[in-house]
Amino acid sequence: MKDKTYRKIINAWCMYDWANSAFATTIMAALFPPFYRSMVTTAGVGEANATAYWAYTTSIALLLVALLAPVLGAISDYTGNKKRYIAFFAALGIVGTGLFVFLGDDTYILGSILFIVGNVGFAGANVFYESLLPHIAKQDDIDQISTRGYALGYVGGGILLVINVLWYMKPEWFFIPDVGFALRASFFSVAVWWALFSIPLFRRVPEPPVVRTRQEGMNILRAGFGRLAHTFRQSRRYKQLMLFLVAFWLYNDGIGTIIKMATAYGDEIGIGLTDMTIALIITQFVGIPFSFGFGRLARRLGTKRSILSGLGLYVLIAIAGYFMQTATHFYILAFAVGMVQGGTQALSRSLYGAMVPKSQSAEFFGFFSTSSKFAGIAGPLLFGVVSQLAGESRLSIVSLIVFFVVGGLLLTRVDVEEGIRVARAEDALVS
Repeated sequence: MKDKTYRKIINAWCMYDWANSAFATTIMAALFPPFYRSMVTTAGVGEANATAYWAYTTSIALLLVALLAPVLGAISDYTGNKKRYIAFFAALGIVGTGLFVFLGDDTYILGSILFIVGNVGFAGANVFYESLLPHIAKQDDIDQISTRGYALGYVGGGILLVINVLWYMKPEWFFIPDVGFALRASFFSVAVWWALFSIPLFRRVPEPPVVRTRQEGMNILRAGFGRLAHTFRQSRRYKQLMLFLVAFWLYNDGIGTIIKMATAYGDEIGIGLTDMTIALIITQFVGIPFSFGFGRLARRLGTKRSILSGLGLYVLIAIAGYFMQTATHFYILAFAVGMVQGGTQALSRSLYGAMVPKSQSAEFFGFFSTSSKFAGIAGPLLFGVVSQLAGESRLSIVSLIVFFVVGGLLLTRVDVEEGIRVARAEDALVS
């Protein structure tokens, strides 16, 4: 592959991170969680339950993707058409997000349903998007390409978040009638942004070849479940990969919960929406250089050690979160999260991709997505339960430490070189 063509494919792939990160920032992290809490309280359900309801909504959305992802991945590897699956789920997420404009001041049930639809689309498309990585990346570039995608995601999501925050803070500057209209316009802009910047992926990234041929007349759903069962039976062959999955499941539980619950927690302890969104913008733009920095760090320390260094800082962040009281504290923690969030997740993606057989990339990335989604279910669920039992969420933040510590300890036991060797041997058998 010529270098110019290779760069175009890589840049187009990375642009999808730019496109869908708007959902992660404006919807999942910044503006929608406090808006959702306001819908719950307006409906008269009660302030104490608002954060818990948001946590449960997030858990349901992640459970659906966790159940679907491995089977869909197996079907995709069997039939090809990874980009078609990306298009389907991205369209589902885009439409679900666009429908946020119809939310009223107390329609939290509709808000839960639309968020679940949007999140299923967001996470489902990511399964097949990330499964393209080992197909398009040269082996020596995979860490750098993954971190570049996360960095562009910070840029894209950060730019739109800045625009949305300006709409919210100064609606009169943009001829927007009121704050409520500004919030709904912000939600709709996410759908437009996501759709527009997804186009390069579909135009320039080639569809990977189907390594395993399809038997004429075989039902694809049956074939997908068959391949999934085969992978379960063969899991002992991928011991290092499976050990990494368990480690990732645990430590990503903490990462995902911090991302999803930050603004709901901040709103609960009295930090204003303006301060929280500014803090999240800080996270976005701090994340850009540090994502690239983690790519360079991986070349010096190795991918696994670089991830472990990020988890160490997350332990300190969780401890500090217990003592958070002011907007200044929120800013400091947002800066710290920006230092490690993108880098740890990007290197986890690339480390996993290096140990995955290309012939089963979507199937294994379905497992990768499932592990992260089940982790996402456990984290917000624990957060919500502890919050209700304790009457506040400070202890919920501290409870996340166990996921970073145990996940990090398991990660130290992963033999990456052995995992890569097994994956290459599997590819050689089916080529």
